[in-house]
Amino acid sequence: MFDKYGNILTMLLVIFIVAIFGIVGYFAYDLLNSNNINENAQSAMDQFEASTQTVKKDKNTNKVNKIKNENVADEYVPIDRNLVNPLEELNALNANRVEEEPVQEEPEKVYMEDYEVKGTIEIPKTGIKYPVLDSVTKRSLEIAVGIAYGPGLNQVGNTIIYGHNYRNGLFFSDNKKLTSGDVIYITDQYGEKVTYEIYNIYQTTANDASYFTRDTEGRREISLQTCTDDSSGRIIIWAAEKAQ
Repeated sequence: MFDKYGNILTMLLVIFIVAIFGIVGYFAYDLLNSNNINENAQSAMDQFEASTQTVKKDKNTNKVNKIKNENVADEYVPIDRNLVNPLEELNALNANRVEEEPVQEEPEKVYMEDYEVKGTIEIPKTGIKYPVLDSVTKRSLEIAVGIAYGPGLNQVGNTIIYGHNYRNGLFFSDNKKLTSGDVIYITDQYGEKVTYEIYNIYQTTANDASYFTRDTEGRREISLQTCTDDSSGRIIIWAAEKAQ
């Protein structure tokens, strides 16, 4: 009898040990995977930030003069002081110049794998900052967050951004902790960083896309979508550009 109970206890002990190793292995893998994702994301954001430096130009200090009349040289012309009215000559020269805004320089494209980085998203309350990729696929949501719909980052209208809830702090895992009044920072490819303030949070079904085309009344807005912890529904967050 003792041998029988001894064998049962041994089997239970083996099962317990295997389970412990399995749990430890799972958490170790999850930690290593999370660290790898964060390192790759940071590398992409570093490249993205470097690319935006080439287009961060103050339009007020980069205006250029263009000659309306091609026969007038685009350079300083000295005034002949023997002329009867040199001021009249100078005014005629200036009349052929117009001030125009410089053409916006296109930023260098940055990629994560096969996906273009369109910007970054930062949520101070949950402590996350990730690249925002140009599309939503199974793979893109495994490495960052992505644009599902809309005019684009920091554009007038409603731009939808998807992110996974891995329940481990990655991506939008902690979106459930956000409340109205919390802020979200979006930086686009031209280096413009816009502050958005949350004004609506709710849960809905997985198939609900009714909020995609809502009227923003000429404002810049974003919507964040992620799964609930049990994956049965979706957490939706609306945020509008914060007034300065």
